[in-house]
Amino acid sequence: MCQSLLPTANGKGRAMCMEIMVPNAAIRNLIREDKIHQIYSSMQSGQDKFGMQTFNQALATAYFQKQITMETAMARSSNQDELTEMINRVASLANRSQPLAKGAAPMKR
Repeated sequence: MCQSLLPTANGKGRAMCMEIMVPNAAIRNLIREDKIHQIYSSMQSGQDKFGMQTFNQALATAYFQKQITMETAMARSSNQDELTEMINRVASLANRSQPLAKGAAPMKR
């Protein structure tokens, strides 16, 4: 685990963002075989099954929960392009799932 306390969006405290790596068999094998560069992708894919999360995943979650600002998230990310992609992907999915306002017509393309 690696954690960081970040200033909250309202400026009245700190929000914790945490990277979590569970040393499962796959992670141990990557370390043993000196394939350290593959650990990050294993953490990404192990989110549901093992409860792992990358720091960017934690930053994106905190941003969507309105705990931190976009500026704080970007400033603390080690891979801003990946974080931007994560945030845009979730935002576009959220926009698609929003029901139409009463009486509104769907947008034409």
